[in-house]
Amino acid sequence: MEPDFSVSVMEATVMIEQDLGNRQRAIGTGFLVSDVAPDGQPRVVLVTARHVFEGMTQPRLQVGFRAKIAQEWTYAPAQVDIRTAQGRPLWTAHPDRDIALIELRVPKEYADRAIPKAYLADDDGGGDSVLPGDEFLALGYPRGLSSDAAGFPIMRTGRLASYPAGGAGSPTFLLDFSVFPGNSGGPVLRAPERGRAGSRPAVIAGLLTQQVEVQRERMDIGIVTHARFVRETLGVLDGHPAPRRTARASAIPGAVNALALEWSGP
Repeated sequence: MEPDFSVSVMEATVMIEQDLGNRQRAIGTGFLVSDVAPDGQPRVVLVTARHVFEGMTQPRLQVGFRAKIAQEWTYAPAQVDIRTAQGRPLWTAHPDRDIALIELRVPKEYADRAIPKAYLADDDGGGDSVLPGDEFLALGYPRGLSSDAAGFPIMRTGRLASYPAGGAGSPTFLLDFSVFPGNSGGPVLRAPERGRAGSRPAVIAGLLTQQVEVQRERMDIGIVTHARFVRETLGVLDGHPAPRRTARASAIPGAVNALALEWSGP
């Protein structure tokens, strides 16, 4: 993985959490993307799985931003409104896929950590150029754990366990790796081409949306929704309808969401 790419995505990935009361909190993962609004102004959006926002029933949640002071990173979480006082969602969701995003008003130091929209794979970003067994990297907060006190995510490795991984008929793909509650919404990175003819840049291939269980037994299989649907959701935010496709069903038996519900305190 190119160091500047992996570091950029690390810095753009944040924990999303909400206190649900009764010593319980919901935890998910999101990542910041920079884009240009229709009026030409730069903007930052927080991208996650739609079920993360839906599962956090209070109007406001906490986003785990980080600040760098004197070359030291510190955890600097901020409250973000996701619903109106009347309960109307403030986020934008893809009409068919488990993806949602919300535009943020953040200080420049946080906006600078967002990854460019160009990092997101499109319809040409997968398909036959990715083969079963290829390595991917997944970032997130399993069970609400972070890699350090500054709140950076934990990066883990998984291998492509399905075929194909792109194209109009493949809205999702499978990764052979252990998924835990709290991973929902985390970015999945595709490593650059190594040892194979041609060139393939590193990209955000998608985001982790579900895990697979059979009769409550975890199968160590993650379901990743393709990043092109993040691009489409950005279009929905701008008032453009998402393209309608005739695609095979993305769900497989035993697919469950990976949103953590954790108890705090004794």
